[in-house]
Parts: sequence; structure tokens; C-alpha cells
Amino acid sequence: MYHKSPAYKAFYLFNAILIGVLSLLCVLPLIHILAVSFSGKAAATANLVGLWPVDFNTEAYRKTFGNDNFLTSIGVSAKRVFFGTVLGMCITLITAYPLSKGSETFRGRDGYMWFLLITMLFSGGLVPMYVLMSELGLLGSFWSLILPGLVAVFNIVLLMNFFRNVPKELEESAFLDGAGYSAALFHIFLPISMPAIATLSLFNIVGHWNSWFDGMIYMNESSQWPLATLLQAILVQVDFTKLSASPSDLANLSDRTVKASQIFIGSLPVLAVYPFLQKYFVKGIVLGAVKE
Repeated sequence: MYHKSPAYKAFYLFNAILIGVLSLLCVLPLIHILAVSFSGKAAATANLVGLWPVDFNTEAYRKTFGNDNFLTSIGVSAKRVFFGTVLGMCITLITAYPLSKGSETFRGRDGYMWFLLITMLFSGGLVPMYVLMSELGLLGSFWSLILPGLVAVFNIVLLMNFFRNVPKELEESAFLDGAGYSAALFHIFLPISMPAIATLSLFNIVGHWNSWFDGMIYMNESSQWPLATLLQAILVQVDFTKLSASPSDLANLSDRTVKASQIFIGSLPVLAVYPFLQKYFVKGIVLGAVKE
């Protein structure tokens, strides 16, 4: 009876309208960018494009995908996302599991925990990090994009709290059957931790895909840049030399259409991956954020 009351129906309708409006506010800018990217130079320059292309053409995309640097940067970003996410999640798993135990089980646990937490509050800084990469011979190496952020303390703490909420009886039953800690991790904790792992994997994917500054300072050549770094050079610095476009091409291209196409292409992979992980997102955050 409560759910059928007029007050509840009015409240439900208000929430539906509010969520619909907020959803439109998130989607409409992306639709506008897509429309601008497919519009002609005159309409885009005069800011006449709304939610539908004006003087439809694909010149911006043709030049974008015809650029070898752009295609190479997509490959670098895809490689970075794959190795960064896989290695980062492996480090997170094998670090969060022992830290989820008490001091009576894992001696020195508090010392390791404080050491990791201090790294969240204090950083060596940009110059020491650059000197370290240089001394290790990693400047210009693909691994300079992966190794500095491999140990994500925030993700470790989140997964650690998730593991601490797993019933201890599950692990104890595995021990009674002769399993060790490694078997308990991979056969007990890992399968039931998929919501948290999916959430943290999404964090890693988005972080690696959108990171541009490290590529700019660690990579010597623009051909080694990930996509985010290349987009920063084209969109922010407006450096069309990285687009490999001729003067005649630039005469037919608007910087707005090129920027719009680059922004849409750069956001498309994350938009494609997110729907498959979204169902785990809220559940993983809630379960991993509660500490006993």
C-alpha cells in the first residue's frame, strides 16, 4: 500500500525525471562533439553545429586515421593498458591478501602498512623520479609508462578491506582440506572478489588510457607517445605537425572538427569497456570500502 500511495508515485516520478535530466547532461556533450567532428569547416568554425552534423563530411577522421603517428599511439596506449592493468592487478592481489591478515598471522604487517600509507601522503617529486628513470636507463622505454605506478596503494587498501570482509570460515575450510595461503587466494578469495577486481581494473584502464604527462617527459620521440600524450599535443598545444597534414589539407580542415574527432576517438575505448564493468562498479566500491 505504501508503494502505491500518491506521495510515493510523485516521489518516484520526480526521481525518474531528475535522473533522466542528469543522464542527458552527461550524454549531450558527447553527441555534440560527435556532430562537430562530422561537420564542415565553415559550420564548425561559425559554431553553428548543435546535435546534428552540418555539411556532413568525414575529412577529420580520414586525416586522423591516415596518420601513422596516430595509429602508432593507439597501439602504444592499448599495450600500456593491457600490461599496466594485468601487472598492476597482480601486484594489488598479492599485496592486499597478506595485508588483510592480522598482526598475529603476518608479523610486521603494521610496518608494511604504514610504509605504503606514507607513500600516499608524500612523493619524491617529479625531478627525482625523472633522475631515477634516467639512472635506470628507462628513458624512451615503454616500461617507464608502467613501472612508476605499478604499486597503487589506494587500490591495495580497497582490495585489502574487501578481503577482510570475506568470512574467515571459507579460508579455514580450505586449510582443513590441505590448502595453503596461495591456494586460498586463487581458489577462495579471487573468485568471490570479482566485483572489486572489476572495479579496480576499470580504475587501471581509465588511468593508463588517460595518462599523458609521463609519456611527454619520459619518451624521447613523438612516435613513442601514447594516444593521450599525442592528443594533448594536438588539442592543447594545437600542434598540427603531429597530424601529418599538408597545407592544402589544413585549408579544408577546421581545428574544431579535428579536436572533436580526436576527443571522441580518445574517449570511445573507455565508453566501450565501461558498460561491461558497470554492474560490478557500485558493488565493488561498497564492499571494499567497509573496514572491520
